[in-house]
Amino acid sequence: MRSLRLLLIVTIVTLALAACGASGGNTGGNTTSNANSPVIIAWLPNESGSELKDARDAIGAVVSEVLGRPVEHRTTTDYLIAVEALVNNTAHLGFFGAEAYVQAHDKNNKVVPLVIPSGSDGRLETAVYYSWLAVVRGQEGNYQENGIYKIDNIQGKRFAFVSSSSTSGFRVPSANIIKYFSQQEKWKNLTADELIEGGPNKFFSEVQFGGSHQGAAVALLSGAVDVASFCDACVQNYVELVSGEENKPGAVYRVLNNASEPFDKFPGAEFVIISATPVINAPFVVNSGMLTADEIKRLQDKLTSDEVANNPRIFATKAEIDAGFKPLFRKTKDERFLVVDDAFFNPIRAMR
Repeated sequence: MRSLRLLLIVTIVTLALAACGASGGNTGGNTTSNANSPVIIAWLPNESGSELKDARDAIGAVVSEVLGRPVEHRTTTDYLIAVEALVNNTAHLGFFGAEAYVQAHDKNNKVVPLVIPSGSDGRLETAVYYSWLAVVRGQEGNYQENGIYKIDNIQGKRFAFVSSSSTSGFRVPSANIIKYFSQQEKWKNLTADELIEGGPNKFFSEVQFGGSHQGAAVALLSGAVDVASFCDACVQNYVELVSGEENKPGAVYRVLNNASEPFDKFPGAEFVIISATPVINAPFVVNSGMLTADEIKRLQDKLTSDEVANNPRIFATKAEIDAGFKPLFRKTKDERFLVVDDAFFNPIRAMR
C-alpha cells in the first residue's frame, strides 16, 4: 500500500511538472532571463488557498516591478510538487519552510535563499514561528502530570503530521519526539522513518498526513486523529486565542465563526496546545539558474527595503486585517525581510 501511494505521488508530480514546463518560463540553468515569459512563484499548499490570493498578488507585484516581467503564481496541493518545481527549473521562486528548502537545495544546489521574514524586532535572532502539538479541548488532561504538560501519552495515539517535507509539521516534531522517547529502553532506537506509519507495535496506532497545516488541524478537529502537529503561522487566519498564553502549552484556541475553508465546517471548535517549539522562519527561495545574479540582487534590495516593510498588503497592519485582509505576514512592530545564506538553515539539517 505504501509503495502504491509513493507511485501515485511520483506520477502526480511528473504530470504536474510536465504541465509546468508546457506553460512557459525558463527551463533550466539559464543565466539570462526571457523578458517575455512570466516569473513563476511556487507556493506550498499552506499558502495556496483562495483566501490568500491578495497576499500572494502583493508579493507578485513587487517581483513584477523589479524584474519588469509578468508573474504567474503556481499554487499546489502537495509539498513535493512545489519543491520539485524549483528543483527541476519550472519555477523561479518559492515560499518554503526550512525543511522543504533544504530538501530542494540538496537536489539542486542552485536553489538558494532569497529573503526571510524577521522577528517582530526586525532581527534574524527572533525570526521564528512555532510548531505545535495540539489536542481537542477536553482531552488536554490526558497530557498533564501534576498540572504540567508532557508528551508521554502521545505514544499509541492516532497522530497527524503535515508532510514529510514540512519543517514544523514533521521535521521538528519528529526530532522532538525521538529525543524525548529515546530515553526509554523500548524506544531507544526510534527513528523518524518509524514515525511515518502507525499500527500494531508501532509508535503511533495510526498516522495521517494532512498535506497542509490546515489539513492536519482539520484532521484533529474532525476527530480523525487524537493529536496533530501544525504551526501557529499557518492557522492564524482561522483561529483566535481564548485563554492561556500565546504559543505556550495550555493555550486554548477557537476556530472563528466566519473562518474560511477548510475550517468553515468547525466554527467555534476549540483545541489546546500541549507542546510548542520555536522554528526558523520560512524563506523565500530562488532558483539561481533561472534568474541572473543581478536580478536576484535587485529582488533582495527591493524586498528588504523600508517600502516593502511598510507595505500593509505584505506586512499586514491590524487595520488591514480588521478590514478583512488575509495576510501572509503581520506587522506588529518592526517586521521586515532580511537576507540570509544557506548556512542559516544548518540547524534544520542537524535534526536530520
